[in-house]
Amino acid sequence: MGNPKPLFRDLNADDPEPETTEIESLCMNCHSNGITRILLTKIPFYKELVLMSFSCEECGYQNNEIQSGAAIAEKGVRFTLKVNTPRDLNRQVVKSDYTSIKIIELDFEVPAKSQKGEVTTIEGVIDRSVSALEQDQPARREQHPEVAVQIDKFINKLRYLKDLETSFTFVLEDISGNSFIENPNAPAIDEQCSVQYFIRNNEQNKELGILDTDEVKSKEENAILHSIPEGEFTLEDLEGEVLQFPTNCPNCGSACQTNMKMTNIPHFKEVVIMATNCDVCGSKTNEVKSGSGIEEKGLKIEVDINSKDDFSRDLLKSETCHLQIPQLQFEVGPNALGGRFTTVEGLIAAIKDQLGDHKQSLIFGDSSQPESKQRFEEFLKKLDNILEGNLAVTLILDDPAGNSYIQSLRDDNEPDDSLRITHYDRSVEQNEELGIADMKTENYESS
Repeated sequence: MGNPKPLFRDLNADDPEPETTEIESLCMNCHSNGITRILLTKIPFYKELVLMSFSCEECGYQNNEIQSGAAIAEKGVRFTLKVNTPRDLNRQVVKSDYTSIKIIELDFEVPAKSQKGEVTTIEGVIDRSVSALEQDQPARREQHPEVAVQIDKFINKLRYLKDLETSFTFVLEDISGNSFIENPNAPAIDEQCSVQYFIRNNEQNKELGILDTDEVKSKEENAILHSIPEGEFTLEDLEGEVLQFPTNCPNCGSACQTNMKMTNIPHFKEVVIMATNCDVCGSKTNEVKSGSGIEEKGLKIEVDINSKDDFSRDLLKSETCHLQIPQLQFEVGPNALGGRFTTVEGLIAAIKDQLGDHKQSLIFGDSSQPESKQRFEEFLKKLDNILEGNLAVTLILDDPAGNSYIQSLRDDNEPDDSLRITHYDRSVEQNEELGIADMKTENYESS
C-alpha cells in the first residue's frame, strides 16, 4: 500500500493528492443537495485545521467554515492588538467558534459562538460586523425607526475605523486557545500585540465539554491509587522506569507512542522527560515537564553567550518559560518551543530549525511582502552567526513558575560572571496564566 501519509499535511499548491473529501449535503438556502468539501491541513506557527467549503449548484449559495483539528489547548488565549496602520488591518486572523472579539474604543463586542470559525483579517472582522448589523435594518426602519438611526450611526463608526484617523484596540479572546493573530514582523517581537494565556474556569470548561477541575483531579487520583499500590514503587524505581503510552503525533496527528521517564537534574530538581517518535511523518519531539510544583517566586535567568563554554551549559526551559534574545528583538512565549532539557547551543539550534521548517508559513505565502521574506532570511543568518560564535548575545529565560535552569560554570554552582539570576513576585497576569488564586504585585529582587 506504500508509506502512510500524515493525517494533517502542510497546505501546498503542488501537492498532487491534497485528499479533499467531498460529501453530498443539504443546502440551507434552497434545500437542494449541494457539495461540502473537507480538507485537513496545517498552518505553520499555529496548528492543525479542518477547512470546510459548501457550494450549491442550484441556487449558487456558498459557505466556508474552519474548525480546529487539534486538541483543545491547555489554556485559553487573549490577543490585544493596537491597530495603527493599513498593514494592521490586513493582519490575518484565525478565529474559532469560541472566540469573542472586542473593540475597546467603541465598547463593541462580538460574543463567542455568535459566528462560525474562519480565517479572515482585522478588516474582514469589521466588514462582517457591519454586514450583520445592516442585515435587519430595513425592517427596523419601519418598526423601530429611532433604533435604526442609532444603529446607522454605530455602523458609520465601525466603517470609520478603517480610515485609521485614530488607532483602536482590537481584543480577541478564545477559551479554547485555538485562535491566532498574524505577526507581520515575525520572527521579531510584535510591539503592537500582546498575548496572554489564562487558565479556564469550570464554567468555561463545561462550555467546551471538558470535565470540571475537581472531577479531573478525582479521576486522576483514583487512577493512580488503583494502578500503583501504596509502597510498591520507590522514587528510585520510578526514576529507573521508562513508561510508554499511546498518543497522537503533534506534527501530523497520526497514532504513535510516547516514552516517559523521571530523572534528576544535578543542582536543580526532578523533571519528567517525554519523547515521541512518529513512524508516519518522521517527527521526533522531546519535551520536559517539571516534576515539582510552582515555586513561590518567578525566576529570570540571563546568560551572556561569548564563548564555547557558554554554548555547553546545560539548560532547562520549562513549559511555562518565556524566551528572549534582546539583541535580535526576539521573544517567544512558552508554547513556541515547549519544555526542553538541552544546552544553550541546542536551544538556539532548535529555534533556528523550527523557524527554518516554517519558511513557507502563513505570513510568507503568496501575499507576503518581499521585505518580510528578506527580514526573515536575515534573522536566520544572525542565528547562524550566533552558533558560529561570531555574534555575542544575551539569552533570557523568564519563568513565572520558577522551574527553569541554566548551569553555572562555577564549582560551587553560584552564578558566574556571565550568569545572572533574579527572583521576583509574580504579577496578577502571571498568576492568572498559571492558575494561581493568590495574586501578588510584581516586584523584582536580585538573588
